[in-house]
Amino acid sequence: MTIGRPARRITQRDIAKLAGVSQPTVSLVLNGRADADIRIPEETRERVLKVIRESGYVPDPVARRLADKRNRILGVFTYEAVFPSATSDFYHPFLVGIEGAAEQVGCDLLLLTSTSVTGGRRRVFEGDNRLRLADGCLLLGRSLDRDDLRRMVADGYPFVAVGRRDDAGGPVPHVGADYATAVSRLVELAVTRGHRRVAYLGLPTDVESSADRRKGFLQATQAAPGPGVLIALDELSPGREPDELLSALLASRATVVLVEDFATAADLVASARRRGLAVPEDLSVLTLGDPTTPVPADVDFTGFKIPREEMGRQSIALLTDLLQGTADTPQLLLPCELVTGATLAPAPAQ
Repeated sequence: MTIGRPARRITQRDIAKLAGVSQPTVSLVLNGRADADIRIPEETRERVLKVIRESGYVPDPVARRLADKRNRILGVFTYEAVFPSATSDFYHPFLVGIEGAAEQVGCDLLLLTSTSVTGGRRRVFEGDNRLRLADGCLLLGRSLDRDDLRRMVADGYPFVAVGRRDDAGGPVPHVGADYATAVSRLVELAVTRGHRRVAYLGLPTDVESSADRRKGFLQATQAAPGPGVLIALDELSPGREPDELLSALLASRATVVLVEDFATAADLVASARRRGLAVPEDLSVLTLGDPTTPVPADVDFTGFKIPREEMGRQSIALLTDLLQGTADTPQLLLPCELVTGATLAPAPAQ
C-alpha cells in the first residue's frame, strides 16, 4: 500500500492564477478592503470569490494575523465556574450575549480556564498566562482580583470587565448594570405604597455590585418624603438563619424589606409562612436581582432583573471598539428591568 503525500495547501498565489489576477488583488478581496489608489472592479471581485468558494480555500490564520495584526480571537476569563448546569444558571445569559455578539463581529471565543487557583480563586497572572493568544479579553465573575486589574490597566492590554469595577490605577473598561438607580426606584415604589419603615438585607460591600445597590438604597431613603422613614440596615452574614433574620425584621417593625440575595428572599418568605404571616400583606419582600443559585419558583417576587444577555453583547461591542481605537466611553451602565410581582402590598396599618 502506497501512502501518498498530503494534499498541498491552496495558497493565495493559486487563487490568483485560477482567477487571472495578481496575488495582491486576492489579498485585498479576502481582507474586505482596497488600497486608496486601487479600485477592484466588482466583476473581478466576484470572479475571485467564486474561485475561493470552488477551491475550498481557507486563509492561513498566521498569515492573516500578520496582515491585519489580529487573531480575530477574543478571550473570556472566568473567575468562577460559569458552565451552566441548566438554562436558568446565573451566567448562562451572559454567555449567550457574548457568543452571539462575537459571531456577529466575526470573532472566535477562547475560554481561558487553565490558570492556577490561588486561595480557592483563579487569577489571570498566575502560572501559565495565555492572554496573548487573544486580541483582547472579557473578565467575568462577581469579584475580580484587584492585582490582576491593576496590572492589565498598567500593561495597556485590551480588556473589558463584565460588571462595573472601581478604578485600578486607572479607569477599568466595563459594562455593568445600573443597580443604584434600580434600587432607588424600588424604594420610591414602596414609599408610594405608604411604607415608612424600610429594611435592607445586603451582602458585604467589598464588591462593587453590592456597594452600588446599597448606595441606591441610602440615596432613596434619605430623599423619601415625609417624617418617620426608618432605615433598618442589616448586613447579611453567611450562615445566618432565615428565622433569625425574620425575627430581627419584625422587631424593627419594618413593613417592607429589600433583599439582595434571591435565595435569602425565598427563605424569608418560607419562614414567614411557617409563622402564619402573609406575604405581602404582613411583610412585603422585594428582590434586587436574579437568582445566583437554584431557588423555589413558587413566589412571584417584585424586584428587578439584571440585563445579563445585553451586558454580554455590549461587552463584546466595547472590546471590539477598544481594539479598533473607536471607544469614546470605555464604561457603560445598562438599566435594570423593574418587575411588578406579587410581593409588594400597601403598608399595613401600624
